[in-house]
Amino acid sequence: MNRSTALLFSSALLLASCTTNYQTLHQKAILVDTHNDVLSQVVMEGHSVEHDLTGKAHTDLVRMQKGGVDVQLFAVFSDETYGPGRAFRFANDQIDSLEAIVRRNPEKLQLVYTPAQMREAVKQNKIAALTGVEGGHMIEDNLDNLNKLYARGVRYLTLTWNNSTSWASSAADETKGSGYNGKKGLNDFGKQVVTRMNELGMMVDLSHVGEQTFWDAIETSTKPVLVSHSSAYAFSPHPRNLKDDQIKAVGNNGGVIHINFFSEFLDSAYTKRLRTFMTKHDAEIKEMRQQGMDGMELRQALFTKYPTESANINPPLSLLIDHIDHVVKLAGIDHVGLGSDYDGITSAPSGLEDVSTYPLITKALLERGYKKKDVEKILGGNFIRVWLANEPTK
Repeated sequence: MNRSTALLFSSALLLASCTTNYQTLHQKAILVDTHNDVLSQVVMEGHSVEHDLTGKAHTDLVRMQKGGVDVQLFAVFSDETYGPGRAFRFANDQIDSLEAIVRRNPEKLQLVYTPAQMREAVKQNKIAALTGVEGGHMIEDNLDNLNKLYARGVRYLTLTWNNSTSWASSAADETKGSGYNGKKGLNDFGKQVVTRMNELGMMVDLSHVGEQTFWDAIETSTKPVLVSHSSAYAFSPHPRNLKDDQIKAVGNNGGVIHINFFSEFLDSAYTKRLRTFMTKHDAEIKEMRQQGMDGMELRQALFTKYPTESANINPPLSLLIDHIDHVVKLAGIDHVGLGSDYDGITSAPSGLEDVSTYPLITKALLERGYKKKDVEKILGGNFIRVWLANEPTK
């Protein structure tokens, strides 16, 4: 064997070893995704996650298993149009739907309410399923509704969605200069909500909240907080992302920030690239919509038809890793995780088209130089630590 052949053979062995290592690590680690919108955006629209929904949704059970998802927090969501008398009921309807899915698929899914139950489900090669409510308006200003949601298995509450509640201002409203009754932050009832969540063992989720609400919640909570699906403002100055001082504050609080996969939250130039592409094909898009095509199906059809043009619209996977790096640099390795927002977003980095692609994140983290134990923390260990820290004391 000559020197050139030997070097080529050695490189091939190294590549094969790297591939095996990331796949082995991915299978060993507990992968937790803290935010997936498939319940409200797909299941409640009449689709079944037991079927192959490729091209229609980011999520189905087969692709979740392929991606190595061990723990999924399913978002329970409604927008601001669900007012009193509707929002809490719709939250329960979504929990009913998840429970029905689990009953139909007992060999694949298990509802869990504690970290111990979660570990047992993972040991049995089942996806541990639990819920988080996205939007404080869904408790309808009633602490008893909060108690009832916890009893049904809800383990985090996002204090606001884009709309403010009567007791907390959202990022969207604070950015516009408004909030609840023209005020910003948590009022007295909002602080009662956070206190009651601490007592119950329900994690306080600070995605979507305004900056003043963020700081009020950090000051009020006696437990580590969760940021279930947000990214770093330093890379994309969007109101939904966290500024550097907020990232540091979550680290000091002992909490964890789960990076959102949405292209717009990762890359400030994404929207301009997409708009240019869509404008160019506007006539064709109108025709496709007249034929009943829309959303993900329409976009994928266009991207498939124009692969050269669309190749560089979505940001690279490496940018997602940059956001993780940024949180690690500011807050430490114990304070970052993954909150995809699949089926609540219209675009993810190239290569991360759906829930089957999580192993590529493990591969990218190893290539970036992260140690195996740190990759395990990012994939799920950090979330598990925060969940344990929020468990009610006996």
